[in-house]
Amino acid sequence: MTDIIEKLFRTGDLTDGELEALIETEDTEAAALLRERADQVRRESYGDKVFLRGLIEISSFCRNDCLYCGIRRSNKDAERYRLSPEDILACADEGYRLGFRTFVMQGGEDAFFTDSILCGLIREIKQRHPDCAVTLSLGERSEESYRLLREAGADRYLLRHEAASDELYGKLHPAEMSLAKRKECLFTLKRLGYQVGAGFMVGAPYQTTKHIIEDLRFLQELQPQMIGIGPFVPHHNTPFADEKGGTLGLTLRLLGILRLMFPKVLLPATTALGTISPTGREQGLKTGCNVVMPNLSPVSVRKKYDLYDNKICTGEEAAECRGCLQRRIESAGYSVAQERGDAAGFFTGNDDQRRNT
Repeated sequence: MTDIIEKLFRTGDLTDGELEALIETEDTEAAALLRERADQVRRESYGDKVFLRGLIEISSFCRNDCLYCGIRRSNKDAERYRLSPEDILACADEGYRLGFRTFVMQGGEDAFFTDSILCGLIREIKQRHPDCAVTLSLGERSEESYRLLREAGADRYLLRHEAASDELYGKLHPAEMSLAKRKECLFTLKRLGYQVGAGFMVGAPYQTTKHIIEDLRFLQELQPQMIGIGPFVPHHNTPFADEKGGTLGLTLRLLGILRLMFPKVLLPATTALGTISPTGREQGLKTGCNVVMPNLSPVSVRKKYDLYDNKICTGEEAAECRGCLQRRIESAGYSVAQERGDAAGFFTGNDDQRRNT
């Protein structure tokens, strides 16, 4: 394991067999070395900075029926809401006051949020806060829609591919959704000049090590600026209610692997990681992560954005949530950066960013 980790540290890549061995190992010394090397690499590009993303969950309506998701359209018990444009702008204003310089508008695929409404919101946020970045996470849209949103000022787009295997993607999604369409959207976003985020669930039902390696190879092809992974956490009102969730150990190994494969990527320590372990986000930061996403949504709607069970931070006011995360970040040995936090340049995965040690 030591030799494999050092090879990944030096070259940024491994064979499929070596990846399989590293993904599946339970060796505690290997975990410690991977964490050390991942932290070393993140510090080369970002120092001890951790970037805050102010998350605004704009709607729990969704046209899709993904089998793992609590706001899937078939969940008749889901509490639906959508924030008004005025609500969203108020969240951004409050976030700016609290020191956020990136706002993430996230929601289900809700037809209410037309290009016209979203473009107006983006322009208004940019006018009020010109030193901020706007990130969207609103699912699959047309190329024309993505182009209009980009022209309005959107900087980044998060669209997790969820599974790079057609076989696994089909087991996690309804028949009307396709991996080909998801990939097409991601490459379109890159072509339009967005900083693009992709990612996948860890420990999803039916997922094997082979599937995870396919995810890593797809990310090498896409070369996103952001990669979001988190453990699968079941929701009680979905077909996967009784499935086992993803584990902390596997998620941390994959975070370390991703940091070594993509030295300059923006890598969040996710809320789902904090949901499965009280110190999950701190451990993520120590294993290469450099982004956290505190919630700016009104407390009155947070529990309604119910993607999975036992989601943390649903009762905290924005200031409380931000203060808590700052203390956690500092206790882990890092500092909060009050800046946009763009990806540290573009990269090809095998260029001069590699170390010769």
